[in-house]
Amino acid sequence: MHTKTDSEVTSLDASSTTRSPRRQAYYVQSPSHDGEKTTTSFHSTPVISPMGSPPHSHSSSSRFSASRKINNNHRNTKPWKDIDVIEEEGLLQNQDHNRSLSRRYYFLAFILGFFLLFTLFSLILWGASRPMKPHVLIKSIKFDHIRVQAGSDATGVATDMITVNSTVRFTYRNKGTFFGVHVSSTPLDLSYSDIVIGTGNMKKFYQSRRSQRLVSVAVMGSKIPLYGSGASLSSTTGMPSTPVPLKLSFEIRSRAYVLGKLVKPKYYKKVQCSVTFDPKKINVSVPLKKNSCTYD
Repeated sequence: MHTKTDSEVTSLDASSTTRSPRRQAYYVQSPSHDGEKTTTSFHSTPVISPMGSPPHSHSSSSRFSASRKINNNHRNTKPWKDIDVIEEEGLLQNQDHNRSLSRRYYFLAFILGFFLLFTLFSLILWGASRPMKPHVLIKSIKFDHIRVQAGSDATGVATDMITVNSTVRFTYRNKGTFFGVHVSSTPLDLSYSDIVIGTGNMKKFYQSRRSQRLVSVAVMGSKIPLYGSGASLSSTTGMPSTPVPLKLSFEIRSRAYVLGKLVKPKYYKKVQCSVTFDPKKINVSVPLKKNSCTYD
């Protein structure tokens, strides 16, 4: 055994003081693949820690930086998620708005279609009811009383006055197959030489579909001034001794309610008849021939 001398010790101390301190070397174990077998080998890959710091400080800093990256990535991705949520809410709102608009359009289309169909149906009913005009036929007239006598009008002028009491009968037939009619009439005027000597008012009535009735109207006049036209009518008995030509005129008005008050066609028929008063046929119903009357 060799004993170091003082000079050697001194030289060793000097050399150790002059040399720089060595850094600690760390080795990292990494797997290696050899063929089918997997073995673990140690590669001499030193990881030098400056200032002699332990290796765990490097790993902790790496974890810290990794966590910061993750947090930054999370922060960076969060606004995008918020944007996606906002866009999705906007899409949902647009869908709801579109649905509400489509419902309104459907409702308006339904109302418009219903109105058009109802109008078309009403026009069809109106057109179908137009040819179904009521039928009027004057049957007879009966003179119960006629008297001509001298008198004066309201102003005191002396003239012949005539009094008439008669009855007019006619048939009214509703030819409508699916509606009834409300019937009215203008006054029935019986005139002589353009002077109305008798008037009658018909009572309003309702005629159901496909039915008819016989209507009787009293036509009367009391002390109607004739002025110069009554000279040929006067007689000693007060009744005209010769036939007297008269004229009967009135208008029948019919209104049908086909579809309530929405479809209500109206029918007008003017009637004019030539009537002859025969003194021999007093209180007798005189039938009127078809060519005696006109219906417009």
